[in-house]
Amino acid sequence: MPISNKTVRTYLLLVLFLALRAFGNLSLAWGTKHMPETLAADPLVYIRSMLHPGIAMGVAMLILALLVRLALLSLADLSFILPMTAIGYVLAALLGRVFLHETVSPQRWLAVLLIFGGAVLVSATPQATTGRPEGSK
Repeated sequence: MPISNKTVRTYLLLVLFLALRAFGNLSLAWGTKHMPETLAADPLVYIRSMLHPGIAMGVAMLILALLVRLALLSLADLSFILPMTAIGYVLAALLGRVFLHETVSPQRWLAVLLIFGGAVLVSATPQATTGRPEGSK
């Protein structure tokens, strides 16, 4: 059975979304750890933090990720997209461990495996179970 263009487009956008969100969050975390002051209740600290290159890059990637998610939701069901995007939690744990040298407990690795297993189960289901509403393109 040939793979449809819609399926290919959905999975490509899903990979793009996961990369943007994972590296956007990594960039935010790295940037905030390298700020000279701790982010607190002072709004000026947050405004100044936006000028930090790591934080600015993270914000830009997360905005792009949001736009890609909108495109994904136009292609497939929410009940397919949301569990598949949970793979981002797997990537977050891996990136935090590798790049930020965070300690990830065995319980967190177990949670990561459970999330990944759920995403694998969801990926075996149809992307869309409903048709487009009448009058839409």
